[in-house]
Amino acid sequence: MAIVVQKYGGSSVGTIEKIKNVAQTVVRRKQAGDDVIVVVSAMGDTTDDLIGLANEVTSNPDKRELDALLSTGEMMSSALLAMAIKASDYDAISYTAYQIGIKTTGQHGKSLIDDIDGENIKKSLSEGKIVIVAGFQGINEEGHITTLGRGGSDTTAVAIAVKLDGICEIYTDVDGIYSVDPRKYKDAKKLDEIDYEEMLELSSLGAQVMHSRSIELGQKYNIPIYVGLSNSDIKGTVIKGVNNMNMESKPVTGLATSDDDVAITIRDIESDINTVSSLFESVASKRINIDMISQTAPVNNRVNLSFTIPKVDLSECLEIIKPFYLEENQIAIDQDITKFSVVGIGMKTTSGVASKMFKLLSQNDIGVKMITTSEIRITCAIKQKDKVKAINVIASEFNL
Repeated sequence: MAIVVQKYGGSSVGTIEKIKNVAQTVVRRKQAGDDVIVVVSAMGDTTDDLIGLANEVTSNPDKRELDALLSTGEMMSSALLAMAIKASDYDAISYTAYQIGIKTTGQHGKSLIDDIDGENIKKSLSEGKIVIVAGFQGINEEGHITTLGRGGSDTTAVAIAVKLDGICEIYTDVDGIYSVDPRKYKDAKKLDEIDYEEMLELSSLGAQVMHSRSIELGQKYNIPIYVGLSNSDIKGTVIKGVNNMNMESKPVTGLATSDDDVAITIRDIESDINTVSSLFESVASKRINIDMISQTAPVNNRVNLSFTIPKVDLSECLEIIKPFYLEENQIAIDQDITKFSVVGIGMKTTSGVASKMFKLLSQNDIGVKMITTSEIRITCAIKQKDKVKAINVIASEFNL
């Protein structure tokens, strides 16, 4: 008998009928002999609706109170699912983050899981109950409700699987992980398995099936994560440490794009590593993620510095970097960018991927604004109007 942690996303519990279907699926898993813990997201668009209500009250909702409000969406889903399971004559119990001791640290809206007590879960499992947990939330050191940010319910599920040494299964509205988003490229191939490193890169670069924080947890504690379609027998994808013996056979595993970033350029600033370090430290202190960075060669000890951040953090970032320039014309903001990335462990041992990629972009008149690389990925910023063309050209060439 195994401990199985299943997570169901908002689309999977979006209606009462879907909640009843999930209840039947969970009961069948319990009947198979496993101990089952279910982590749920808020129903459908509930989180967006709650944010809308908050914005009707004030244009700048207090972050503590916003977290308290948003956490109610998952509480509602977990209670309804527990009711549906009980209606099927199986015992179930719903828990909030407070009740199972999900301890968090960090800022409201972006908190991190520090530890999970888990004793209430263990006790309920020993009593034969199916345990339902409200995802996306935790309790900080001051006893306040916090939320985990985008993909928080995935992170909750993986963290519980780690704590209880269980199996983790993520169920959503897609039937697995594809080499390219099939909504953007009709010939995309579904992957039977993908390495943690590859999935981590794809998640951070715009592939929205899984959030990078949950992948990091799975990789750190070697917990395989299954991703599949809710209430379906279609085979999904397993994220795990993959045997890399044949990595050279296919250097590129996947492609991801994102329109959610903005490029900021500060012109004519002092060419001093301490200045650049101080600027990025100030941005990082507000938990704003910087991805691509580009700097021109020094001229008269001055440089132009460019970097990308999430668009949602633009206003806050512009306030932070004001001390680092004197004139308004020193700042340029480019929101017309698509972050375009190819990822593959095979790139560690295969040369020529970058040259092939950039040659194809050039041959198709696709300009590149910025470039950044790692051992297993190449990312460039292109114009948004070129995104579809770039996807089709690169995906076809690398058989994705």
